[in-house]
Amino acid sequence: MTADLDLIQMISGAGIMVQMVLLLLLFFSITSWAIMLMKYRYLKCAFRESALFSEFFWKSRDLSEAYKKAKQLQGSPIARVFRVGYVELNQMSRSTAGRAENAAAAPVAMTFGNGISGTDNVKRALRRAINTEMTRMAQMVPFLATTGNTTPFIGLFGTVWGIMNSFHGIGLRGSASLAVVAPGISEALVATAAGLAAAIPAVIAFNHFSNRIRLFEAEMQNFSADFLNIVERDILQSEGGRR
Repeated sequence: MTADLDLIQMISGAGIMVQMVLLLLLFFSITSWAIMLMKYRYLKCAFRESALFSEFFWKSRDLSEAYKKAKQLQGSPIARVFRVGYVELNQMSRSTAGRAENAAAAPVAMTFGNGISGTDNVKRALRRAINTEMTRMAQMVPFLATTGNTTPFIGLFGTVWGIMNSFHGIGLRGSASLAVVAPGISEALVATAAGLAAAIPAVIAFNHFSNRIRLFEAEMQNFSADFLNIVERDILQSEGGRR
């Protein structure tokens, strides 16, 4: 309790510049912890729901069933990527059906190459969806890196400024005893400690979230490749049946 009171006294007794530095560091620290909490909850929900959707997807026999499940799991990035790919696949199917009706009225050569080229639209849609999900997951995470990189220097600036003021006061009083020097320097060093206290959790959280996001990107890329393989296999089977 005494240490806490001493810390409060040191902050209140510090110069105005050191106090402003401490307020700035407090802003960085509070914002960083808020981002950490939000991202932890978001990624935890995303991993849980994505695992549920992946399990349901591979057990389901119909893509329409998987689409219904994907609409229920709003927190899963993989489910959102699938929904985009499924909608694009439906649009491609309707377009192909329309061309087939026109071909019946005015015969036109329909080849398997037309079906495969149509999957390029699905591939582009999946790529855009993955980029959108990556942008969403990475939102506000760079602020943690900014906090980890800048707050130690902001704290050091406050310390240097406080020590300058301390030595300036020593020069004016003409006394350099430890009793005179120590209080001013200890007040100034609080800024460096505050900078490190803000930076260390932010760096740890940034590395953790960056690793989780990279894992999610790999999972979305793998799911996208598997989904495209299923689509192309179904096109092959349908074209083979026609022949």
